[in-house]
Amino acid sequence: MPSNGQQKPFRRSIPGLKSLPRPLYGRFESLPNRALTHRHSHPWVQLSYAIAGVLEIHTDAGRFVAPPQRAVWIPAGLPHRVFSSPHTEMRSLYVDCSVATRPADGCQVLQVSPLLRELINAFSNLPVAYDQQGEHGRLAQVLLDQLNEAPPVDLMLPLPKDSRLRALCRRLQAQLDGQVTLAQWSQRLGVSEKTLSRLFLRDTGLTFRAWRQRLRLFGALTPLEQGQRVTDVALSCGYDSTSAFIAAFRQQFGCTPGEFFRGG
Repeated sequence: MPSNGQQKPFRRSIPGLKSLPRPLYGRFESLPNRALTHRHSHPWVQLSYAIAGVLEIHTDAGRFVAPPQRAVWIPAGLPHRVFSSPHTEMRSLYVDCSVATRPADGCQVLQVSPLLRELINAFSNLPVAYDQQGEHGRLAQVLLDQLNEAPPVDLMLPLPKDSRLRALCRRLQAQLDGQVTLAQWSQRLGVSEKTLSRLFLRDTGLTFRAWRQRLRLFGALTPLEQGQRVTDVALSCGYDSTSAFIAAFRQQFGCTPGEFFRGG
């Protein structure tokens, strides 16, 4: 998420649970301002999801982005931080490892179908100590089945391991509309452009241009979700024209910004 011109986010508290009251437990909250949690992990799986707002999960591997109709599956024991945009409506779930059958070596961004969304909303109205043998338990089981079957989507921005590239990426994230070229960055870092390009591809699996484009498009999700004009968002993210921004957005997400946020 871009930080230029925005207030410093407040720190969210993490519930001090020693164990889950049920194999599937929900944490639901409204966050009027930008928020973050400090780096932490859980002994259970977490589904970080919001029915409104944009979430980011940061791990050592990279940034996992969840606009509406997307969620992030976080394996048990994985250190992470959670960032949220203003006016986020959280509907996060904690899943005991004994019932979380979804295979995942790391975080995954999942597509949230209309059915899964409604199941999560219905679950948020249940008491914490719901009857596991009755209708509430059956709803929880259907919800778990849907979570395990939800298809993954590619909404991850990988972070390089090389310290020089990490410094470069921090600069890029701080100024989405920056126009410094790879050749100029290579001069600043004291390496050849060819070497820098090779290191970027080795560490992230993406070219420098593709990585920066993905960074800009991910940074555009919050202002778009909040209703800002596409033209204004495009310029703030470094695009010279609205048409170029929409073309890049369609290439990444398979639809235009308007279609993305209307249809989910």
